Amino acid sequence: MHWPALIYHSCYSELQLPPNHRYPIGKYRALYQALQQAGVPQSCFTAALPATEQQLALVHQTDYIDSLQQGHIDAKAMRRIGFPWSPELYRRSLQSVGGTIKTAQLAMAQGLALHLSGGYHHAFAGEGSGFCLFNDLAIAAKVLQQQGVDKILIFDCDVHQGDGTALIFQTDRQIITASLHGDKNFPARKQQSDWDLALPNATDDGAYLEAVQQSLDYLLALHQPDLVLYDAGVDIHQNDDLGLLHISTEAVLARDSYVVNSCRDRQIALAAVIGGGYQRDLTALTAVHLQLFKAAFDSRHLPHQIDQVLALSAVSSA
Repeated sequence: MHWPALIYHSCYSELQLPPNHRYPIGKYRALYQALQQAGVPQSCFTAALPATEQQLALVHQTDYIDSLQQGHIDAKAMRRIGFPWSPELYRRSLQSVGGTIKTAQLAMAQGLALHLSGGYHHAFAGEGSGFCLFNDLAIAAKVLQQQGVDKILIFDCDVHQGDGTALIFQTDRQIITASLHGDKNFPARKQQSDWDLALPNATDDGAYLEAVQQSLDYLLALHQPDLVLYDAGVDIHQNDDLGLLHISTEAVLARDSYVVNSCRDRQIALAAVIGGGYQRDLTALTAVHLQLFKAAFDSRHLPHQIDQVLALSAVSSA
């Protein structure tokens, strides 16, 4: 069978955070291990090179990059980001940005690639926010634009608006920003994407899937992008601690399948990142993130194996 490229690095889950920190740093390793258990061969996984400072500077101000690299960023700015500064945090951020760049490059070469990280869409040119230091989606889009990709659609389905991405590309007509997000959720101050759809609290499966399908169909027909960067955030889930929507696991799979198949049918390259997800139960959170990979694998057997892994995990954690 044909396997899509999967991009992962062990450092994604190797960040020491304070006890009870809100960010589920272990989810990346848990997702990687679950895919291994489901039978995904090791040869599918690629570790990208970390992003260079020159690549960061395509989007971010050099004084901001320097302040993070050297650790002299002020405490208020780090509180806005939500992490304590450390050399490991900076290195992890470069690795994750590099992973999204590699995902986009492999998608252009192979049609589909998935990153077991990414979606740091709250980072602006000169400041970070909401657990985001550098905007990997924006940097990847700029790198691919420099490499000759004509038109790129950033299709962001995280429950939180991609405000940093929207502002960064406010005047770029070749990089289209689209965000389907919770209206009453973070960030309090929204930016203007090329396409924004703000969903009310408690939006259910039917209304959500209709919004995704109509938005994507319209955007693909209007812009005819060469590449779609897809933020498959699962903080839309009904059990997510930060979500406020009522979306089931089945609807997450239906959303991801629709995005994958819509791009595949139109022969548009698709690079997906896993985005946000904030259940404290890593087993439950991993189960929702796995829906993207079920949607992407063009085999009936592997999704069944993934379901078996999830069932065993549920029993062991009960």
